[in-house]
Amino acid sequence: MQLFIKRFLDILVSLILLILILPLWVILVVIIETTSPGRAIFMQKRTGLHGRTFVCYKFRTMYLNKEADTLQATCSDKRITRIGGFLRRTSMDELPQLFNVLKGDMSLIGPRPHMLKHTELYSQLIPNYMERHRMRPGLTGYAQIKGLRGETSELKQMQNRVEADLFYVEHFSLGLDMKILWITAMKVLTLKL
Repeated sequence: MQLFIKRFLDILVSLILLILILPLWVILVVIIETTSPGRAIFMQKRTGLHGRTFVCYKFRTMYLNKEADTLQATCSDKRITRIGGFLRRTSMDELPQLFNVLKGDMSLIGPRPHMLKHTELYSQLIPNYMERHRMRPGLTGYAQIKGLRGETSELKQMQNRVEADLFYVEHFSLGLDMKILWITAMKVLTLKL
């Protein structure tokens, strides 16, 4: 029953948010496409529920490059555009994933989806890594509210993130989802731009 309610809330909240952010969406598309060549929406294959591959949508934050699907972004990455840096700091680059939520590829709350290269690599290095795919990936998750986001230059950083993801999978409840959503909202609203 909790999973049914979770899916219902995913659809309802993502529809409401997509309607509310439509003007912002149009502005961001224009800015992204006029400040650097390429489409505003970046599509990347990621690992989802039960290890299935899906196409994840994001606002493009980098100049077009051949390493987008294999090389993780770093803090001082030269591939990141000026508007892209702003979108990443505010997490607005993730807004197109509301469509992934509507389609059922993602949820509002769950382990963040990793690019296929990372799934291939870390599933060999971290025990129980694939267990994180027992839940739909999320726009935000338990690992993110614990500060375990961004670049993972050391294996331990990804191990900590996976441990948090596995904690979420094992302890899922609507109450935990509400807590994660609340903390995420507070973090976004208090960002220093």
